[in-house]
Amino acid sequence: MLGSKAMLANPMRAEKLQVTVLALCQALAMTTNTVLITTAALIGYALAADKALATLPLAMRQVATMVMTIPASLLMQRLGRRVGFLMGTALGMVGAGVGIYSITIVSFLGFTVAMVLLGMSNSFVGYYRFAAADVAADAWRSQAISWVIAGGIIAAILGPWLATGSQGWFNSDFYIGALVAVLGLQMLSGLLLLGLQVPPMVTEEHLASGRSLMTIARQPSFMVATLGSTISYGIMVFVMTATPLAMAVESHTFDQTAAVIQWHIFGMFGPSLLTGWLIKRFGVLFMIQVGAVLTLGCLGLNLIGTSFWHFAIALFLLGLGWNFMYVGSTTLLTETYRPVEKGKVQATHDFVMFSFVALTTYLSGRLFHRFDWGLLNQLSLPLVLATLVVVLWQQQRWRMQRLG
Repeated sequence: MLGSKAMLANPMRAEKLQVTVLALCQALAMTTNTVLITTAALIGYALAADKALATLPLAMRQVATMVMTIPASLLMQRLGRRVGFLMGTALGMVGAGVGIYSITIVSFLGFTVAMVLLGMSNSFVGYYRFAAADVAADAWRSQAISWVIAGGIIAAILGPWLATGSQGWFNSDFYIGALVAVLGLQMLSGLLLLGLQVPPMVTEEHLASGRSLMTIARQPSFMVATLGSTISYGIMVFVMTATPLAMAVESHTFDQTAAVIQWHIFGMFGPSLLTGWLIKRFGVLFMIQVGAVLTLGCLGLNLIGTSFWHFAIALFLLGLGWNFMYVGSTTLLTETYRPVEKGKVQATHDFVMFSFVALTTYLSGRLFHRFDWGLLNQLSLPLVLATLVVVLWQQQRWRMQRLG
């Protein structure tokens, strides 16, 4: 198996090898997400009789991710990380195939089913970062999480290129080539996962020694971590999902939209090469605060202009803010549970997070169609501000505990 000899000879080298595999799989998964983010709302708009339902397939993808979050964790608890991740890629391949067929026969319902299957696949992807935490020693856990998320840098380059370049593959206006690209990405990810080695998860007979979920959830750190990741992810998707529609209304070209999404993906994943180090240097709560401020900057820019550069800079800030809040919140979450508790805590956290993401994805299209771009950003402001206040409260609480 990949890295088995290295694991015996050099544990640190073996850890880095496995984190690299996870980062590459994350890169392929995020490339899939980028292709779908760039094209799915437009495909939905073209296929739907009611144009207000344009983002429904994307919303259903998020609902499926939410629903499968807990089963995915339980499956990996029983069968191991590698088997679980391989099951996720298999679902992704089936979903891409259904999507190709549905676009061919011009079926909005079929495309929605395809997005559900791709959402189920995505529920497993969310655990790549936790698998990195399983592999890495305590001393570099935040860097390992950050490096895996940094795999999305490849997505920032490859995703928009695939989204635009694949349009001409089959001379179709319905982006069939984009779904073919997604199928290829899932297959490549499956090949990489064959070489993954992650320490076995805690067996069922040991789970009874852990604290109750309610006891863990009452910890302020758990609440802050869950709030930070939930709001950062939900608002990011809320604004990002509507961006292609808003740019189309403002007569920006598809290439310009793809470029804006590319800058956004760079903002999301580019900083991950340094985010882990920044967390160690300045503290996890400070980085979550910086992320919230950057997100507020994005919302402000969106409210004052709709030129290409307004969209590009705002979406870059949105991605940057998400990165600091999401990586920081994930790192904080890993400090709230014992090894025997990680399965249920990670599942609960991601279920809450993806529930909100599913809601914001669905509301994004409906609110944009019924109202306007400005309202989406106005509604986001109080949620981000409230999160910033809560994180500041937790920071003050920690400071008082140290002084006391």
